[in-house]
Amino acid sequence: MHDVDSGASYREKRIAKETARGREITIHFEGKRCIHSRNCVLSHPDVFVPNVEGEWIHPDATSPDEVAMTARLCPSGAITYERTDGGPQEPAPIVNLVRMREDGPLAFNAELRIAGEEPRLRATLCRCGLSKEKPYCDGSHVDGGFIASGEREPKASEPLPARNGPLDVVPQKNGPLEVTGNLEVVTGTGHTVDRTTQTWLCRCGHSQNKPFCDGSHAKVGFIADGA
Repeated sequence: MHDVDSGASYREKRIAKETARGREITIHFEGKRCIHSRNCVLSHPDVFVPNVEGEWIHPDATSPDEVAMTARLCPSGAITYERTDGGPQEPAPIVNLVRMREDGPLAFNAELRIAGEEPRLRATLCRCGLSKEKPYCDGSHVDGGFIASGEREPKASEPLPARNGPLDVVPQKNGPLEVTGNLEVVTGTGHTVDRTTQTWLCRCGHSQNKPFCDGSHAKVGFIADGA
């Protein structure tokens, strides 16, 4: 069953929270977090059925293991799951990562604590400065023509003694994301850029040292709420 009316339009789905309960696994979908990476509909179009009216999430179309794997491929965390068959819930990652998506947001996979909200394991945070859902990405980088490489030269850094654990992300008022905790910054193709326990990541879109802040937010008059 779905907690959203079966006749909901695509726009209503975009802003709604939905729950689809299967026999052995429950899928939750948070539309306003979705960045349309399409991993779900490409991996399992039988579970996540695109371009239909009414129910579009079908947890029983495949095994709970397959549903869980597909959900964990969702970079934004819009898709989460609860297993009711005794199988494992989503584990915290062994390595905390943030990936630079080409011309797009920062994709985190970590034990995230973002601006004091409920902990989550996956999130895509705006780095173009245009999102109306800051600090989260809402896809505005596409309409805004944001250009930022997902690649860059690495910084010199030493391996971290620990690579997991809680990661605090605190948006600074009119400024960058302050990130505290074990974190590895990687390119879109997985090359390590930096290993750090504290860093400041650009979210105004104007830094010349992306993904790191270089103070450009002050020069361009960037305005955004802080935590």
